[in-house]
Formats: sequence, C-alpha cells, structure tokens
Amino acid sequence: MPVQWLVATEFGRTVAANGTGGTDHGTATAAIVLGGSVKGGRILTDWPSLAPSNLFENRDLRPTLAINALISGAAGESLGLEPGLVLRTLFADAATVKPLEGFIRS
Repeated sequence: MPVQWLVATEFGRTVAANGTGGTDHGTATAAIVLGGSVKGGRILTDWPSLAPSNLFENRDLRPTLAINALISGAAGESLGLEPGLVLRTLFADAATVKPLEGFIRS
C-alpha cells in the first residue's frame, strides 16, 4: 500500500478583526490527506461562508468537520483497522464524533 500523509494544523486566524485591527488565533483548521491510495480531488467538508450570521462566536470561521474524525478515518483505513476503534482509542471525545471513512482505497 502506498504511503499516506496527513498534514494538519491547529492554527487559524479569526475572520473578524480584534480591537487593535489585527486577528487572533482562530478555531477552524485545515488538513490535507495525500498519497497514492487517497480517493482525492475533492473537498471533504462544508463551507459555512464568511457571512456574519454564520460565524462562530460572531468572529470566527465555523468548524464543520472534527479533525479527529479525519485522523481516525485516515489512520484506520490506511492501517486496515476499524476507524471507530481508532477513534475510541485515540480520542476522549469519541462519543460525539463519527470517523470520516471512505477516502482511502483498500
């Protein structure tokens, strides 16, 4: 099986400016999954838009996919493990998240 890469960051910037005209650390993040067996060429989340009514806490891009769902799905499918088991083993909030599956070819 080809090597898979998952590159993610927990760093983001807020949409709205702060009191000094800059931006603060944001909530949403970005991730890329790369490799020969990735069913690629697509975006795996919903775009919430930057409309003021859609902002998280009135200032931030609203997260639409939990990063631990992506990590558990990629790790599970790449290693031939059940993604739900990977999620429950690695992450404490497994009860509130469903692993993202179906983006790695077997």
